[in-house]
Amino acid sequence: MITGILTGPAKWGTINGVTSYSVGTTSCNVGTVPLDWFASSNQHPVMTNNMLRLMNGRLEQIGVGWCKHGFCALQGNACMTCQPYGGGCEQRLGVGCSDPYSANLNGGQSGLGPRSDINATTGFFSWPFSTRGQTGNTLYKRIQVANDDLNPSLNPGALYFAEGQYIALDDATAGNGLNNASYRPFVVGSMSGGGYRVSWSGSTVRESPAIFAWYDHGLGFNVQDPDVTLIPVDVEGDGRFWVGYKVTDNGDGTWHYEYAIENLNSTRNAGSFSIPTGDGVVITNAGFHDINYHSGEAYDPTDWSVVIASDSVTWSSPETYAVNPDSNAIRWATLYNFWFDANSEPTEALVDIGLFAPGSPAEAVFVASAPNAAGCAADFNGDGVVNTLDFLAYLNAYSAGDDSADFNGDGVVDILDLLSLLGTWGPLVNEYLLGVLART
Repeated sequence: MITGILTGPAKWGTINGVTSYSVGTTSCNVGTVPLDWFASSNQHPVMTNNMLRLMNGRLEQIGVGWCKHGFCALQGNACMTCQPYGGGCEQRLGVGCSDPYSANLNGGQSGLGPRSDINATTGFFSWPFSTRGQTGNTLYKRIQVANDDLNPSLNPGALYFAEGQYIALDDATAGNGLNNASYRPFVVGSMSGGGYRVSWSGSTVRESPAIFAWYDHGLGFNVQDPDVTLIPVDVEGDGRFWVGYKVTDNGDGTWHYEYAIENLNSTRNAGSFSIPTGDGVVITNAGFHDINYHSGEAYDPTDWSVVIASDSVTWSSPETYAVNPDSNAIRWATLYNFWFDANSEPTEALVDIGLFAPGSPAEAVFVASAPNAAGCAADFNGDGVVNTLDFLAYLNAYSAGDDSADFNGDGVVDILDLLSLLGTWGPLVNEYLLGVLART
């Protein structure tokens, strides 16, 4: 099964600067057997939606919705030739057939359940799901997006995308759970009733989770960014993460490192993300972005912390699973961002996603770009040779109060930097002084 077409979208209402939306989804049975669609059981698909924004080289999730529980399947021909299971809204979806769930239907609150009920790897959930039949205000359970994240004046040049994903027990059991996410571009229109209207601006990109929009539209709508790399990271006995990264030369001796992790269907979730750094690398401007759950989902919204060590940059969930199973983690169908600047160009290195829930393995390790060793600190002029020219270059920078003379990295150029230099360059200083004496 795949998400064939995203339809709608629907705008519901606004409260305190936050607007609710929903997106329609059409499923396609591309397999060889009918798919289960039984209403009063856990043998039916659930559909969930997200909204994302691509701006200034960063793809961020700005909206998250609950899960629509399926109840019956029409037997349409939107995908391919349909072999209908029956003539109406049936308890199975026939081979080759499509089934549409409109934006209004996917925004119907009584049929929306929490993501936390669902094992996205296996497709299992308990029935009846919690909050079944419950309704609330206009925001309740639906995709919630802050108006400021859509305001054209606050987001110049931004591109927007909606994502739909299906999870189903029989589909996952058959090993076909990795192709059920698709995305579609949308544009922001005029303000109405306190919130922004939105409408589609392109076709659905089938079988591609939303993180693919970073590459597909990274240099503008339908203009690919070849510097964006996307890789699947699979966890044995669990699900898949998609990781994207891009490194940009800032032109001032530093590089910007940008990473995004989308959890497609891992139930272990991600609780940390660690990038190795080489000797002498200085990390600045480290940042993080997540998406907060709502409407009663128990997940903690506290941001991850970041620790910049001598050999790594590591972001971590506020608490471990053992302390708080509902701590902030990268859960299925969500995307988090991580970034920093470094005074070192990229190289390939082993990067680590620490898995949040207990099990084996404890981490998912893969190859991605990371800062290379900045080289010997004594090679101040960067010519690959340590000699008196480096010492003279440092003295000139120190006398001028240049930031590059901040040898100990405390943000201030002072006598402590000179003492730190003497500790590192003792032999070099002696060589310089002896040379001066020899000439007098």
